[in-house]
Amino acid sequence: MSSLPVIVVAVKGDNVVAKVRELLGPTDSKKAPKGTIRGDFGTDMMVNVVHASDSDENAKIELARFFKPEELFG
Repeated sequence: MSSLPVIVVAVKGDNVVAKVRELLGPTDSKKAPKGTIRGDFGTDMMVNVVHASDSDENAKIELARFFKPEELFG
C-alpha cells in the first residue's frame, strides 16, 4: 500500500475474510495458483499486488484507517 495507485474496497458478508483471501491466493505470488489475483497478476512476495485483512479484528482496524464510519454501509 506504499505505491500508487491504490484502490480501497470494503466488502461485507458471511466468512468474507476467508473468501477474499481465497480469491487473492497466497501472499507469495510465485506460489499462488493461476485463477487467483496474485497468481494471475503478481510477480513476487516483495511487490504485493493486493492486500487483504487476515482477520475480522484487523479488518476493523484497516477499515478505520481508510474510511470514515459514515462511508461504510450495509
